[in-house]
Amino acid sequence: MNPIRHMAIIMDGNGRWGLKHKNSRNLGHREGLKTVEMVIKYCVKKKIKFLTLYAFSTENWKRPLKERSYLFRLLEIYLTEKLEKLNNEKIKIKILGEKKFYNKLNNLLDFAEKKTIRNTKLQINLALNYGSKKEIVYAFNKLNKRSKISENDINKNLYTKNIPDPEILIRTGNTQRLSNFLLWQAAYTEIFFEKKLWPDFKDKDLNKIVKKFSNIKRNFGKI
Repeated sequence: MNPIRHMAIIMDGNGRWGLKHKNSRNLGHREGLKTVEMVIKYCVKKKIKFLTLYAFSTENWKRPLKERSYLFRLLEIYLTEKLEKLNNEKIKIKILGEKKFYNKLNNLLDFAEKKTIRNTKLQINLALNYGSKKEIVYAFNKLNKRSKISENDINKNLYTKNIPDPEILIRTGNTQRLSNFLLWQAAYTEIFFEKKLWPDFKDKDLNKIVKKFSNIKRNFGKI
């Protein structure tokens, strides 16, 4: 069976789910938190050490202000209500991306990282204001004084330094693209595109993907 240390997920389809069920994109975002809770519990149960969730991309700033504000407020409420529980369960929070939100949320994200920094059961990487191309540029800018740069040098200067590359990347929402997510890190990741919208994605669907992954022969360029 192929071991899983790191699972990455593009949580696509919240807005479409909300429009379909209640004509409200925001409702879909709120409903999607239930799926987030399910995946966190799954990772803890299966002893998966790293979970990366694509929560807000650098391109998502193009969305209407009302929707962006709701997303940020939803994250603020979630962390305020759940941080103590996550910390007690020895779950670490790490932010991938630049914290360029409003002061209260920026401070809360900083606090969440500091409070949980020593936890080791599961590390949740929240990709917020994240774009993979921007991350790679960030790494090169940190290395720009060197005459020769290796792959390892870049690895050590990405947002994901000290985090293993994901074995699995799941995208829900019936869209088959990476959307500027973990482009460097996903070079040998097994990618699964799921038709279901994120709020409809259940533990049985996750189990099905993990089972399929366990039967893949992973050669990494070898025969």
